[in-house]
Amino acid sequence: MFSPTALPKAFDAAQAALGLERWRQQAAAAEPELRTWAAGFADSTPGRTLIEALCGNSPYLGHALTRELPFVRSVAEDGFDASFAALLTALETEHAGERAMDRLMTGLRLAKRRAALLIAMADIAGAWTLERVTGALSDLAETAVRLAAAHLLRRAGEAGTLTLPDPERPWVGSGLIVLGMGKLGGRELNYSSDIDLIVLYDDAVVRTPQPDNLARTFIRIARDLVRIMDEHTKDGYVFRTDLRLRPDPGATPLAVSVSAAEIYYGSVGQNWERAAMIKARAIAGDPDAGANFLRFLEPFIWRRNLDFAAIQDIHSIKRQINAHKGHREVTVNGHDIKVGRGGIREIEFFAQTQQLIFGGRDTRVRIAPTLRANQALCDIGRVPQQTVDELAEAYRFLRRVEHRIQMTNDQQTHRIPADDAGVAQLAVFLGYDDPAAFRADLLTRLGRVEDRYAELFEEAPSLSGPGNLVFTGTDDDPGTVETLRGMGYADPSRVIAVVSSWHRGRYRATRSARARELLTELTPALLTDLAKTPAPDTALMNVDGFLEKLPAGVGLFSLFVANPWLLELVAEIMGTAPQLAATLSRNPSLLDAVISPDFFDPLPAKDQGLADDHARVMAAARDFEDALTLSRRWTNDQRFRAGAHILRGITDGDRCGAFLADLADIVVPDLARRVEEEFAARHGRMPGGAWVVVAMGKLGSRQLTITSDIDLIVIYDVRGEARVSDGAKPLSPNEYYIKLTQRLTNAITAPMADGRLYEVDMRLRPSGNAGPLATSLDAFVKYQATDAWTWEQMALTRARVIGGDPALAGRVEAAIRAALTAPRDPDKLLWDVADMRRRIDKEFGTPNPWNVKYARGGLIDLEFIAQYLQLRHGHDRPDILNIGTVLALRNAARTGALDPEVALELESAVRLWRRVQGFLRLTTAGVLDPEQVSPTLLAGLARAAFPASQKEGEEAVDFAALDSRIRAVAARAHAHYRSLVEEPAARLTPPASHQEQKLP
Repeated sequence: MFSPTALPKAFDAAQAALGLERWRQQAAAAEPELRTWAAGFADSTPGRTLIEALCGNSPYLGHALTRELPFVRSVAEDGFDASFAALLTALETEHAGERAMDRLMTGLRLAKRRAALLIAMADIAGAWTLERVTGALSDLAETAVRLAAAHLLRRAGEAGTLTLPDPERPWVGSGLIVLGMGKLGGRELNYSSDIDLIVLYDDAVVRTPQPDNLARTFIRIARDLVRIMDEHTKDGYVFRTDLRLRPDPGATPLAVSVSAAEIYYGSVGQNWERAAMIKARAIAGDPDAGANFLRFLEPFIWRRNLDFAAIQDIHSIKRQINAHKGHREVTVNGHDIKVGRGGIREIEFFAQTQQLIFGGRDTRVRIAPTLRANQALCDIGRVPQQTVDELAEAYRFLRRVEHRIQMTNDQQTHRIPADDAGVAQLAVFLGYDDPAAFRADLLTRLGRVEDRYAELFEEAPSLSGPGNLVFTGTDDDPGTVETLRGMGYADPSRVIAVVSSWHRGRYRATRSARARELLTELTPALLTDLAKTPAPDTALMNVDGFLEKLPAGVGLFSLFVANPWLLELVAEIMGTAPQLAATLSRNPSLLDAVISPDFFDPLPAKDQGLADDHARVMAAARDFEDALTLSRRWTNDQRFRAGAHILRGITDGDRCGAFLADLADIVVPDLARRVEEEFAARHGRMPGGAWVVVAMGKLGSRQLTITSDIDLIVIYDVRGEARVSDGAKPLSPNEYYIKLTQRLTNAITAPMADGRLYEVDMRLRPSGNAGPLATSLDAFVKYQATDAWTWEQMALTRARVIGGDPALAGRVEAAIRAALTAPRDPDKLLWDVADMRRRIDKEFGTPNPWNVKYARGGLIDLEFIAQYLQLRHGHDRPDILNIGTVLALRNAARTGALDPEVALELESAVRLWRRVQGFLRLTTAGVLDPEQVSPTLLAGLARAAFPASQKEGEEAVDFAALDSRIRAVAARAHAHYRSLVEEPAARLTPPASHQEQKLP
C-alpha cells in the first residue's frame, strides 16, 4: 500500500506513543479477527510507522485513525483507490432515497470522517498525486451535496410545495441548480476546505402549486442544504458551506432565481465574478437547468470584444495586490500561503486574469483547473513554458504545505504557524529533517511566484497602496486589512464592505460597467486622500452617502481621473468639513463650479457681482416655493465656495465673515419682499405701514461663520388712522406684522431638500421670548429708553437694518443710535458688564482655549470690552460707535477711550479667534478636543491661526507648541479684560437698585 520510508517522522514522540497505545486498546476491544489483524498491523514496520506518523504529527488524524480500525483494515487490504470508490458507492447506495434528514446527516458525516482519513493517508504516504487528492475531496463533496439536494427536493415534493416530474429522481425537471464554485468547481478542494456554492432556481422550469411561495421554498432548501453539510453534530460536520458567491449576497436571499441572476450578471456582474465563474460547475439539482444557465453565462465570462478600459479593469484584479519583482519582505512565521505574497491566490489569478482576456476569442483556455489553464495559456503562446513549470512546481509545493497545515487539527487555515516550534513541527510533518531547509524551500517558491506574478501586466499602474488594496471576492483580504489599518482606518472590514458594495451596482452612479471601471482606478487615491483626514472611517461613510445620491457616475468619475486635485479636494471636504460634505452630498453638481477657472478667485463683495448673480438665479423662480428652493441652493452654493476657500487657506474665518454676511444681506431682504407679497395676497397691505428687518449678533457685526444662525428683530411703524389691513382677511397692525414675521422666519428656517436657509434666533427683540415677534418703532424706542437691560444695549451695538422700507430704516437707525448715545451711569454699566461676564463664565466657562467663544480671553471677553467702551463713551464720543468689534476698538483708541497699543493687541486677538473659530466651525461638529487632533486637522488649524508662520515647505508646528501659543494670547487678552472691566468693577459698591439680569 505504501513504503514506510515515504512517511514523515513523528514530531511528538509522546503523542505517537499514546496513539500506538490507543490503537492497541481499540484492538483489544475488537472482535477476534479484527483484533488479530490490528495487533499484527501495529507490530509491523509499515503499520507502526503509519500510526506514529499520523498520531505524532496530527491530533485530528490520530483520533480518526484509532476510531476506525475496520475501515483502516479495508484500506490496507484493498488499497486507497478501491477503498475510496467503495466508500462513495456505499454512500450512494445507502442514502440515494433517504427520507430522514438525521440519518442522512449521520451517514454523510461518517463517510466524510473515513474519506478524510483515507485521503490523508494516501497523501502523506505519497501514494496519490495532488490532482488525485483534490479530486477525491471534490468527489466526496459533490456526492454529499447531490444526495442532500435530492433529499430536500423529495421532501418538498412530498410536502406539496413543489410538483416533481419524476419523484423517484427528484432532481429531474426540478429547476434547482447548485453550482460548485471555486476549488470545488475546479475539482481542487484542499484538505479542510469549505465549499462555495451558488443555489439558484429556474423560475421558468419549476412547477409548484404554490407560486407565491416559490422563493420561500427554495430559500428553505438552500438553508437546509447548508445545515446538512455544515452543522456540527456529535458525528462532526461534512463541509463548511459558503453561499456568498451568489449575486450581491448582502442584498439577495440564499437562493436566487435564474431570472434575477441573469439580470445581475448582464448588468452589474464584476470581473472578479467573471473569474470566479470560470470554475463554476453544476454539481447538483436539475442538470438540464444547470447546463442552460452556464450556457447563458458564457458571454458574461468570455467576452469576444474588450476595449482598453475593460482590459484595465481585468488587470485590476492583479494590480490591487502589492507584488514587486525581486522585493523580499516575506517572513515564514505566520505567513498566509493562500493570500499572502507569493501564495496560491497569485498563481490562480495569474491564470484567471489572462483567461478572461484571451478566452473570449480562444476556447482552448476555457479550463477550470489552475495548472491546466496555465498550460493552455502556454500552448497558445501567451505564457512561457518555463513560467508554467515554475508556477506548477510552486503550486504543488504550496498545496502540499497547505494540506499539512490543515491536517494537523482539521482547521480551515492557510497560515504557517506563528512560532518557531510550530514551524518545526510543520517541517517534520512535510518530511524535512531540518526546519531551516523547509524555510529556504518555502521562501524560494514564494519569491518565484511573486516574481512571475509581478511580471504580469507590469506596464499597468499599481492599484495597491503601501500594501494590498483588494476589494474582490467574499472574504476580507488579510493584506488589505493590514494595509487599511496601517493607513489609519479603524474598521478595515467595514471599509472593505463599503468599497466592495460600490461595485455591486446598488447605487445609480455605479450601475454602468464604465462607472465601476473608473471607480476601481480611483479607489486607491481616494482611500489615500481620506486617510489623511481626521477620521478616515467617517470620511469614507460621507463619500458613500455622496455616491448614493449621485444620479450618474461616469461623468464625475471621469472628471476625477482627469483632475486628481478635485478628488483630493472632495476627500478633504468629506473628511474635514461636515457642513460642506452635507452640502455637496445634496448637490453634487457643485463640483462643476469647482473646476471653473474663477472658483478659487477672491470671494466677491455684494456690489461686485454677488447681488447680480443672486438676482439672475432668482429670476428663474416660477412661484414662492421655487423662490425658497432657489434661495437655499444659491446660498448653499456660495457657502460651499467660502468653505472650500477656508479649507484651502485662500481665505480665513476673519476675512470671510463679511462675505457670509453679504449672502444673508442679499437673500433675507429678498425673501422678506416675497413673503410680504404672498402675505398681502391674503391679508392685503397695512395702509401707512412699513417694516424693516434688523440684523443683530454676528450678522449685525458682519462676522458670520459657515454654520452661524442669524439673529434678527423686526420693527414696524404704522402712520395714519388705519386700524386694519386692506385685504380679504384683515388684521390689526400688531397682528399683521407678528404674522408677517412668522411667515418670514418660516420661509428662512423651513427644512427643504436643500436644507434650511438659516436657523433664526429672535431672542434679542425687546423683552426677548416674552415680547411680541414684531415690535412697533414707538415701543422699541420706549423699551430702549426705560426697560432695556444692559446686555440688551450691549447687543444693540451690533444692530443694523438689512432690509425693508428705506424711510423706516432711517428712523430705526436713528433710534438705535439715540439709544447707544444716551447718557448712562458709568458705574452701573461697569458693574452690569462685569456681572454678566461672571455669570456667563459660571454657566459656560471652560479651561479649553480652543473654545474661543467662552474661554477667558476669548471672543466674549473682547466683545464685552468693545461694547462696554461704546456704551461708556457713546454719549460724549459718538464716533466710537461701530457694529464691528475690531473697528469699535480702533475707534476707542482714536477717540482716546483705549490705549492704542492695547487696542492693537486686542484687535490681533479678535482676528485670531475669528480665524480659529471659522476653521473649527467648518471642520468639527463641536468644540475641538485637544486630545484628538489629527495631523491634517493640526496643519489646517496652524495655517488658519497663524498664517504668516506657516510658510511653504516649513515643518508644521506640533500641537503642544500651537496650544501654548494660543493660551498665551488668551492670557494676555484676559489680562486686558481684567484691567479694563473686572478689576475696576470689583472696586465698586454694588448698586443699591441692582437686579440680576436675565441671560438671553
